[in-house]
Amino acid sequence: MKKNFMNLIVKSLLICMIAGVVNLGEFKIEAKAAGIQEQKDNLIEEILKKKPEVFGKILRNPDKYQVQILYTQIDRGENNVPSFRTFKYRVDKDKYFYPASSVKLSACVLALEKLNNLGIDKDTPLKIEKARPSQKSVYKDYSSQSKMPTIGNYIKKVFVVSDNDGFDRLYEFLGQEYYNETLWKKGYTDTLILHRLGNPMNYEENRYTNPFEFYKGDKVIYSQPMAYGQKAYTNKIRDTKKGKGYKSGGRHINGPKDFSKSNYFSIECLQGILKAVMFPEAVPEKRRFNLKKEDYEFLRKYMCMLPKECDNPKYNFKDSHVKYFMFGDTSKSIPKNMKIYNKIGCAYGYLVDNAYIVDESKGIEFLLTSVIYSNENDIFNDGKYEYYKVGMPFLANLGREIYKYEENGRKI
Repeated sequence: MKKNFMNLIVKSLLICMIAGVVNLGEFKIEAKAAGIQEQKDNLIEEILKKKPEVFGKILRNPDKYQVQILYTQIDRGENNVPSFRTFKYRVDKDKYFYPASSVKLSACVLALEKLNNLGIDKDTPLKIEKARPSQKSVYKDYSSQSKMPTIGNYIKKVFVVSDNDGFDRLYEFLGQEYYNETLWKKGYTDTLILHRLGNPMNYEENRYTNPFEFYKGDKVIYSQPMAYGQKAYTNKIRDTKKGKGYKSGGRHINGPKDFSKSNYFSIECLQGILKAVMFPEAVPEKRRFNLKKEDYEFLRKYMCMLPKECDNPKYNFKDSHVKYFMFGDTSKSIPKNMKIYNKIGCAYGYLVDNAYIVDESKGIEFLLTSVIYSNENDIFNDGKYEYYKVGMPFLANLGREIYKYEENGRKI
């Protein structure tokens, strides 16, 4: 009935426009009666303002907390085809934030795509050699079913507990130049991946990536020599100097920390890749990844898996360990009807979550991506960050308020 009434309103509006007369006030009243929500540029801010006791401090000083929020509504039409409507709060690709582990989603997707292009299965055993003193070799992985390293097992650990070594191995398999150039060709241009996360190396060493060998039995089926990124990438955006001091090598350095040679990912590109994984048919073909149906199923399975649900390896983490939206500030179990497909980031005082959130019992689904800076003294590497006083409560409450907005029929 609502859909028929909407069609009637649209037809009436077109007739009035042709006739040269239209009363927009009356149209808005009729649309509201039909339950049709108007587009609001400041929708997210309006939602947050309803909870001044929770968000007031941050809303009064959003520059200090470097908040960015991207919220995408999802509606299902005929044949369950989704449509999307996106709202932004202070989203700006030129405002740098350190993306931390949130970049790992891109590595997982690109690694599967590269395997498909090579004709190699994700569970194929491999060995990683050491070609430089800064590198680490790997010949065994006892968390893997085969006790050998595999790309599939690295991806699993990246999603379930945000394993840094897992990301580093995917980075090494891709190579710095291939990683960046492939993302850019697909249209994810506001990105730059320059370094590993678990094995600290300088800028130059991160341009080198380890040799790989993939095996079938004792036979090498694919050999990838050490790669070197020929292009000296640096971040082109201006806003890469942050804070007022940092610790390095046991010394305190006065002055901003320069992130121009650090990883970078815009909020929109984070959500763009997530959307391409969850709704590949809804993004332009150029932005899709060369993945098979079972690849998508594999990614989604581990993106939403809780640590306690993982059999091998076994993890002893609370449900919210890598689920910041809605549950990041609690130790309670996440209800079974809630599914959160996401990738978080946490470093240097920055907290990031990039999630597709679904309540299967109520038919609620939406995409939400956000970052907040939780570093009151503006000093990096001193171990003093307000993750649990500022950042985590913000992201958890943001997720809950967006969920409530959806639950209430998108009425404030």
